Amino acid sequence: MTSPFDGLEPKLLFSYFEKLTQIPRCSKNEAGVIEYLLGLAKEKGLEADRDQAGNVVIRLPASPGKESAPTVILQGHMDMVGEKDSDSPHDFAKDPIPVKREGEHLTAEGTTLGADNGVGLAAALALIDDSDAVHGPLELLFTVDEETGLTGAQAISADFLQGRTLLNLDSEEEGAIYVGCAGGADTHITLPLKRSGRDGERLGVKVSGLKGGHSGLDINTGRANAVKVLALFLDRLRARTGLGLVNIAGGDKHNAIPREATAEIVLDSGGRAAADEVLARFRQDLQACYGKSDPDIVVELGAGGGDTPVLDQPSRDRLLDLLLAAPHGVLAMSQQVAGLVETSTNLAVVRTEADAATIMESSRSSVAPALAEVQGGLFALARLAGGRPEDAGGYPGWQPNMDSAVLARAREVHRKVTGREAEIKAIHAGLECGIIGEKFGGMDMISFGPQIEWPHSPSERVHIGSVGRFYEFLKALLAELSG
Repeated sequence: MTSPFDGLEPKLLFSYFEKLTQIPRCSKNEAGVIEYLLGLAKEKGLEADRDQAGNVVIRLPASPGKESAPTVILQGHMDMVGEKDSDSPHDFAKDPIPVKREGEHLTAEGTTLGADNGVGLAAALALIDDSDAVHGPLELLFTVDEETGLTGAQAISADFLQGRTLLNLDSEEEGAIYVGCAGGADTHITLPLKRSGRDGERLGVKVSGLKGGHSGLDINTGRANAVKVLALFLDRLRARTGLGLVNIAGGDKHNAIPREATAEIVLDSGGRAAADEVLARFRQDLQACYGKSDPDIVVELGAGGGDTPVLDQPSRDRLLDLLLAAPHGVLAMSQQVAGLVETSTNLAVVRTEADAATIMESSRSSVAPALAEVQGGLFALARLAGGRPEDAGGYPGWQPNMDSAVLARAREVHRKVTGREAEIKAIHAGLECGIIGEKFGGMDMISFGPQIEWPHSPSERVHIGSVGRFYEFLKALLAELSG
């Protein structure tokens, strides 16, 4: 049977990436990949350590004659985001990723690919076997749980690493070198609910077909948020039909723009005709708002079931009003870096249980006071709705150092290897560099990677040719840093 990896170069890198796609490794389920990495180090006769959090460092000796060069850390994260289409039978806890090749790209069949950050890990591992690579001593640092809070990086102890130059391999734009990132804060809101009995026709509402994407990198695209779309539709039904709301669910990950959302509703006799009229007009309005960003957006109204009581009217109104008022999208652009989103927030998750709704907002900013202001506003909004807000964790940003020694050498190497100037950027997303830099004084860091599009969504894909160029640049930079 033909493999989508057949004939791909660099062979060593793609061989390791293929192995990683066979190992379930969603956030907080990295045991298999930890075991693989430690086993690989033992097989290759390399020193390796694992800390209590599950982070792994493999120490790769220098090339002959380069033993006195400074130690360089190559860093990436083991975990991936597990997102799939609603009709996909894939089980991220046990199934290999169904990789396929589409022209110049690798992607997956109905699921995330895990090129974020599997390709970065594979590049670091390829150096173990690459006899052409020239480098000083290397520490290959692989962290856990980057995608759900960067808790692996937060748990690294001060004695885990010796190097003070770090190359983060978790960026997703070819030709760019990143020197800064946003900090983040998650806000968890619990909204108490009460229920009451009500007869009527039970129906299901489903919002689907949205592109979604990374809640930092794609927040400026104007793509629809399925939770917001569903709340808007339910609000229109509330105005026309005396809506009974049973349940609502949308979103899955704090760092992904929700692609799908559902609700179970109850309408009085004769309410279905009015609901169909509302839906027809709502679909037209959606095309006007999101026809370009989300051309395949679908809102459906179909048969429902079950006998769960509806929310009483005050609970219904507090929940819908909170979802309608909750901010989502870009809140401010950077005043220092043209075109860079400074502050944003993602209405990421909503779930109703028997007596409460839970809502998650994931906010980002490259300016710490602005991030605190956004979270403060979310706390105030939650209290106004009668909810209980709490800080669900966060991480520091990474402030750019334009005088960085490794940046200067990386720019020079990029010119030599590609014939072009590298774009120097900051990213509106969380990188582990911010946490590592805070823990280890004097750490000189940059981040780069291949071309990866639509991470954190089933549309995720990596450009095959860019992977080879990324690896060539990495090897050339390591040779330069080895002296």
